[in-house]
Amino acid sequence: MLSPRHASAALRAPAARLALTTSPRPSSSSISPISSISSPRFSLITPSIRGHRLLLSLSRQYCSSHGSPAQSPPPKQVADKDRIPPDHRDLAVQQELFTTSIYSPGSPIFLPNGARIFNRLVDFLRKQYVRYGFQEVITPTIYKKALWAKSGHLDNYADDMFTVSSASLKTGEKRVDSAQATDETTAATIEDEYGLKPMNCPGHCLIFAAQRHSYRDLPIRYADFSPLHRDEISGALSGLTRVRRFHQDDGHIFCRPSQVEDEIRSTLDFVRFTYSVLGLGPYRLVLSTRPTDGHLIGSEADWDAAEDALRRALDSSGQAWTINPGDGAFYGPKIDIILQDSDGKEHQTATVQLDFQLPRRFELSYQAPSPELEREGRAGEVEEGSADATEAGPVTPVMIHRAVLGSVERLMALLIEHYNGRWPFWLNPRQAIVLTVNDSDAVVSFAKEVQAVLAGTSTSTLTSTESGPITSSPTLLAAVDVDTSARTLPLKVREAKSKGYGAILVVGPKDVAKGTVAVDLSGIPVKGAEEVTEAPTSGKKRKQPTVEMTPEALLKLLQEKANTYQ
Repeated sequence: MLSPRHASAALRAPAARLALTTSPRPSSSSISPISSISSPRFSLITPSIRGHRLLLSLSRQYCSSHGSPAQSPPPKQVADKDRIPPDHRDLAVQQELFTTSIYSPGSPIFLPNGARIFNRLVDFLRKQYVRYGFQEVITPTIYKKALWAKSGHLDNYADDMFTVSSASLKTGEKRVDSAQATDETTAATIEDEYGLKPMNCPGHCLIFAAQRHSYRDLPIRYADFSPLHRDEISGALSGLTRVRRFHQDDGHIFCRPSQVEDEIRSTLDFVRFTYSVLGLGPYRLVLSTRPTDGHLIGSEADWDAAEDALRRALDSSGQAWTINPGDGAFYGPKIDIILQDSDGKEHQTATVQLDFQLPRRFELSYQAPSPELEREGRAGEVEEGSADATEAGPVTPVMIHRAVLGSVERLMALLIEHYNGRWPFWLNPRQAIVLTVNDSDAVVSFAKEVQAVLAGTSTSTLTSTESGPITSSPTLLAAVDVDTSARTLPLKVREAKSKGYGAILVVGPKDVAKGTVAVDLSGIPVKGAEEVTEAPTSGKKRKQPTVEMTPEALLKLLQEKANTYQ
């Protein structure tokens, strides 16, 4: 899946055994070695990088699931003219979510809190993959240049790719294998050149081609969370929205022509469900048609058929949609999901792309009776084994590219700003903290035991037997913090609230005696509910009462909230 083509970027650096460089777009008539050349724009070994400061912002990345930025309407007018819209880069500092480094510009470094959010989003999608019939695969990060020539990316996308070659990081000299030593001219052949993958579609084509398939096997749906790399211009990098390294909930569906519309409708339903759970929206659907800049493959008839199939799917979705002429991928048209944030700005996130070209380039096929009717999507008109059925033969599948979140990093940026510190419990990186009233041994010991119960590491519930494996208690699958410092309780409570903890547990001598904890759940937002105040003019939040519970009962309650995405 693709983003629109931007200006050619140039990361030129010699590398040890794996040297990352970018290259000028090669000629479409030949596959020539990609040469490494220095660039004033960016170099890991020149003094120019020393002027960069350590940023917390990464930036807006229009990746496979992110086409060109949509025309956004003016932000909504708000009553408070002095209100500053939340910025995920500032919030990330406050919440300790991610950072960046001059040693890897455009590559987010997720801190523990940010990693928890990232992993929960991925875990949510993995659970939905079972429901929507996807199988997860893991694919390489680099492929030979020959693969990108075969897929068409070399001619249509090379400007946005990083080159990887076997060379010395110290000298920049290419390594020559002994088998090549007899011929110096082969030292820099296409076999020595690789590209960091900007998308997963060619790799998924290789997986499909590795096995024989019958029409009964289709649709086959692959999903992949492998990291992707795209050579964004260094000056454009910002926050999590424009980056060079990112993850995508990348999926590819190989289906029969007669299954295309059903698969697209199912994908749109996947998008609707996911955004409803995340509390995002509204969004609109946009049909992006064939590019007009010459970067496309396939015949006009193929493009007409693909665009017509997407139009029919959009019409049957029951949702309004518009056309964005010329913004399709080079291999096919697409449906873009344009999401509106709380400030009225629009962002492209999810995408559904129809592709007749890559399956042909990779010579993919499945066996089906009456191949001619199968190709036309009319296989149901003739029953297998009937007199009208013809001998079975190979048929090229249709490929659907889809991403529901799009770039996980970019969607995280939208969520950080959308929730503005008030995370739903299941996504909250700081779900619970245990506070002690004093630092006596009994209180501190019990507080740590409560922490262990919630984290699933309590010795009372962790057992091992000779006849069976180790079993443990359920857990929130997140770090549960504890503050046993000698500071006053009001100070510790204020700090926990300012950090956004969902559940704040207090343990004192009386709680130790009873085996319970006092729990404040006011940090967990209630869906569809607004903050309750004491009086319309006071502006003060009503004090939330604490609840007395055993650690086991609290764990059950919090698990229910996490499992139902509250």
